[in-house]
Amino acid sequence: MLTLGRIAEDPPVLTHRLNTATGPEIVLRPLTHGDAEPLSGFLQGLSRESRRFSTFAGHDLAAARELCDAIARYDKLRLVLEETPSGRVVGLLELSLGLTPGDIARYRAAGIGLVEGADCRFGPTLADDYQGRGVGTLVLPLVTDAVRRLGRSRIILWGGVLADNARAVRFYQKNGFRQVGSFVGPDGALSLDMLLDLGKEPARAAAGP
Repeated sequence: MLTLGRIAEDPPVLTHRLNTATGPEIVLRPLTHGDAEPLSGFLQGLSRESRRFSTFAGHDLAAARELCDAIARYDKLRLVLEETPSGRVVGLLELSLGLTPGDIARYRAAGIGLVEGADCRFGPTLADDYQGRGVGTLVLPLVTDAVRRLGRSRIILWGGVLADNARAVRFYQKNGFRQVGSFVGPDGALSLDMLLDLGKEPARAAAGP
């Protein structure tokens, strides 16, 4: 079984080259300590709308350095999508192997018991010009494979998905996620809790975010 420490020591274990139908080749790989500058460019380039849909604490070089400094220190695995040959970061996919008390309580209220060591959280963000091009659908099977290799069997959404993010909601539904509940965040926005059981075959998907 993979561990976060092993991934940090040997990033190629989760590195994949992907051909997109509408652009250059991209590489999916673990975030490394040397990625602060390109990751900062990715965060700064996100539109106001994309920032609203994401869960990042900041969108500058300091925020990027903080994410890089956290590699293998906590319960997080972060994967970047890198465009070749430019080296531009065009996506950040976040996995958390830990659960929050809020997650556990909300899912319990929906009749689902989350289990530490079996469930994980997932939050993807793509650059604005990569959204709606099917990249999410191309990458998700690699993410679910990594989750299985990390010993997890179910995925919930990191902080849920905003109910008015229609493109993301459709993407998750078409890729086998099911809605299990909803909640109102501190800002008054409605979000949906969704879950993917990796023991079940997901529906065939169309283009994603």
